[in-house]
Amino acid sequence: MTGADGNNRAPSVDLKFEVAVIPVADVDRAKNFYGRLGWRLDADFPVGDAFRVVQFTPPGSPASIHFGTGLTSATPGSASGLYLVVSDIEAARAELVERGAEVSDIFHREGPGKPAISGRDPARRSYRSYATFSDPDGNGWLLQEVTERLPGRVDTEVTDFASVGDLAGALRRAAAAHGEHEKRNGGEHDHNWPDWYAAYMVAEHAGKPLPE
Repeated sequence: MTGADGNNRAPSVDLKFEVAVIPVADVDRAKNFYGRLGWRLDADFPVGDAFRVVQFTPPGSPASIHFGTGLTSATPGSASGLYLVVSDIEAARAELVERGAEVSDIFHREGPGKPAISGRDPARRSYRSYATFSDPDGNGWLLQEVTERLPGRVDTEVTDFASVGDLAGALRRAAAAHGEHEKRNGGEHDHNWPDWYAAYMVAEHAGKPLPE
């Protein structure tokens, strides 16, 4: 239904966020850094001396980054708060460190705007655990562990996973929850476990109540 201002209709065309431009001073240095992280190099298009665009995509990400020459007037290193969502922050941090990134210690917050507390969230609550790192220019990245999306943050009609790691993490959480489900049912083997797993994973992804 359309309101008087014409703005109440649901969008009919998808607007998929594709690329963020980050400002760098040395294009080849940045290219070497992001390549070492294992990010996919999608493009490196120079046009004379005045223009060059390099595109990298983080593993499992639907969005990419651009940097280069003639792309932005922003000060090199001025980008901050670039979120990288991960399903296991300890594993993600360890891999980045192994690949040469200087990553902060993991910290968590009790809620939005709350002070940082050392270490991963003890209960592994979604959205609570973080770590940070920067590229050679100082553009700042923030790792955030997300294992369960808040209601309204996903399309409840679609369940997809950006990587093998995300799917494996969802399966592990479903397996742990299903073990508790079997205990509550007298410890009997549940022959319908595939259906239970599927229902659990879809509900978790959509932020709906989880099956018991």
